[in-house]
Amino acid sequence: MSRIKITMPTDYTYKVSIPVRITDLNYGNHLGNDKLLSILHEARVMFLNHFGYTEMDCAGVGLIMADVAIEYKNEAFYGDVLSIQLVAGDFSRVGFDLYYLVQTETKVIAKAKTGMVTFNYQSKSVVAVPEILLSQFVSQNI
Repeated sequence: MSRIKITMPTDYTYKVSIPVRITDLNYGNHLGNDKLLSILHEARVMFLNHFGYTEMDCAGVGLIMADVAIEYKNEAFYGDVLSIQLVAGDFSRVGFDLYYLVQTETKVIAKAKTGMVTFNYQSKSVVAVPEILLSQFVSQNI
């Protein structure tokens, strides 16, 4: 059976710390896969806020997640503080990817990528990526 392999970037533009909460644990007493996706969403919102944006107003356009891939590498437990590094890349005319490197002080927990499409929620249609996003998202350093 083939496994998902995400080619991760070497440089990131944003870093955030998010603790694993007791409500993030599953029956195995470790971070649940569904909760990791929620943590990635939180990190994405914080990334956008860093630039003064939201998912509904990102330089005048909305964002919608078109796909997600997660490579689970290790368990995380209650009390672990996840360091999540993000960077945008692979820009197209109507979208881009966000990459997430999730780790604790001692190990990589997961590698992830979300495909984000620039979207007009009023007309329910994809729209072009604003030029300013390309320059802002890739030129910042953590």
